[in-house]
Amino acid sequence: MAQISLKVNGKTRVVNAEPDTPLLYVLRGNLGLHGPRFGCGLGQCGACTVLVDGNTVRSCMLPASTAQNKSITTLEGLGSVAHPHPIQAAFIEEQAAQCGYCMNGMVMGAKALLDKNAHPTVSDIKQSLNRYICRCGTHLRIIRAIQRAAGSSVKA
Repeated sequence: MAQISLKVNGKTRVVNAEPDTPLLYVLRGNLGLHGPRFGCGLGQCGACTVLVDGNTVRSCMLPASTAQNKSITTLEGLGSVAHPHPIQAAFIEEQAAQCGYCMNGMVMGAKALLDKNAHPTVSDIKQSLNRYICRCGTHLRIIRAIQRAAGSSVKA
């Protein structure tokens, strides 16, 4: 075991874990953050997505020790139930979730997209979300939610 210092959602947290432990396991098991979810465990589905220094990262594939000295943002770090982030509020308003399992990845991907491109086109949104697997069929609602969060009037 090693002591690993992580900056998660603006707070420095020290955990005891093996250096090669996936960041996802540390976030969920050690820190009690359940926004990032275990999906495929292969970095393909996106359910475990977090932002590391503003970039989307599959936390199931990233060793926790690699995340030291980097800013990690999870779904919980965006907003709260009482004060949701505009992206979270838009997803709620558009009723973009069905089963909700992919929502962590979709929301975190949307956050990264809008941080880099404040007014994405539908094509930009679709390309950005192409990395996330959702089987429920709420894709058009997800696109509308991202447009709402961006203040876009373009319809999907």
